[in-house]
Amino acid sequence: MYLLSWVPIRRVLIIVFYLLVVFIFVARHDALVFSPESAKVDEIGEEEETGVQNPFSRPLLRDSRLSWDEIPPETTLVAHAPGFTMFDQLYMLNGTLYIVSSNRSTSFPELRFIYSTGRDVLNGKDEELKRLPTDTDIRIISGAEARRLFGTSATRIDGPNWLVLEPEKFITHYYHFTAEALLGLWRVYSSLDPHITADGTTSIPPPSRLLFTRVGCSEWRDYASMNEWVLRGAFPSISMEFASDWADRAKMARPFVFDRVLIFDRSAARLGAPPGQPWRVATEAVALHGSPHWWSTVRNNVLEFSGLAPEWVLRPDPGSIATRQELVITYISRQGWGRRMLREADHEELVRQLIHLQDLYGYEVNIVKMDKLTRAEQFLLSGRTTIMMGVHGNGLTSLVWMQPTPRSTVIEFFYPQGWAFDYEYTTRALGMVYYGVWNNFTFTNPDIPPRPNHPEGFQGNDIPVDGVVVADLVHRRLQLD
Repeated sequence: MYLLSWVPIRRVLIIVFYLLVVFIFVARHDALVFSPESAKVDEIGEEEETGVQNPFSRPLLRDSRLSWDEIPPETTLVAHAPGFTMFDQLYMLNGTLYIVSSNRSTSFPELRFIYSTGRDVLNGKDEELKRLPTDTDIRIISGAEARRLFGTSATRIDGPNWLVLEPEKFITHYYHFTAEALLGLWRVYSSLDPHITADGTTSIPPPSRLLFTRVGCSEWRDYASMNEWVLRGAFPSISMEFASDWADRAKMARPFVFDRVLIFDRSAARLGAPPGQPWRVATEAVALHGSPHWWSTVRNNVLEFSGLAPEWVLRPDPGSIATRQELVITYISRQGWGRRMLREADHEELVRQLIHLQDLYGYEVNIVKMDKLTRAEQFLLSGRTTIMMGVHGNGLTSLVWMQPTPRSTVIEFFYPQGWAFDYEYTTRALGMVYYGVWNNFTFTNPDIPPRPNHPEGFQGNDIPVDGVVVADLVHRRLQLD
């Protein structure tokens, strides 16, 4: 009896032993793959391959704290232009930002060029003084002070973060959101990779988190819902926090540390404006060293998200598109808006002249009212446009989705002697050519007006334009090689 029962018992024991060996092997294998040591090896290998440091890879759940014995790691300045500042190891406690440094005087810009109180951006010297940062907004402290304040650890906010102090007054405007805030943020962030290619390929990771510390979760969208289309198209996985989330972190009375954070503060950017020179919010940011294709990553992501065909996202492919059809003229009309409109007769003549170009040379001509198109249609058209024109103002924000080529041109109509820098600067910053038009007179950089001017009629409905002059300019631009 005992001998007969031993055989199945032995078989069971052998099977159990075999399963135990397999379990131990798999467990050890998993531990090797997911251990912090192996993660560090992977990061080092990535740095050697791309040349770009990646100190902000997502931490393991139990790697959520930065700890130290004596003093915390010091804050590092990564990149800076007035209003746009990128740090590694920036600390936050009770809503105050802390730069930890043993050298307060020479390692960092003046704090007023980094951060402000977050008050509304209004004109006037008194208003400017009200926005200057105090010790409750941002401070530079020594390692010893940091040790007293933070103790021996801080909770990590991983990944590249973008912290934006933009008030609702600006952030709900498509131009301010896209052509100033986003353009400036990406310009500074993309300076980390001077080798971005024409198709937008880059070695830097997308921002993980966008923190709007001055607006609520429903206060960043524009009336046409363009802001969310742009953000979700450019960075599909980005998470967002708002003023209430920032207040939550502040009330916890616990120190946090940003692995990497890029701060945008419009008030700080204004303080960096060179006296007497043309200036826009992102002027100093665009001057940073970087790839000539720096914007292509954002542009191409948004256009692909919108459904633009691959042969148009980069550049019209002569093998896919007829030679003349690759030249696209788009006139963004404001007729019927009740504000900032051309004289009706001049509008009609301009349309006739553009259609004449189409008949003579085979150019594609689009006469559109952007509010009559879907969001996707607006991006698809802008991404294919070679020459964009319209009355000065918001409608021309779509120029940021044009493909920069030697022919790419933006033409802006003004009431005679009227002038604003907004779209001239944006066009030039993206590597395209700009022309302003005063009726039958055209001008381009460097022969642009020295300062803004809003004469009577600037915002009116009687803006003159010579359609023959504009059509001639368009044809000359499209004849370039």
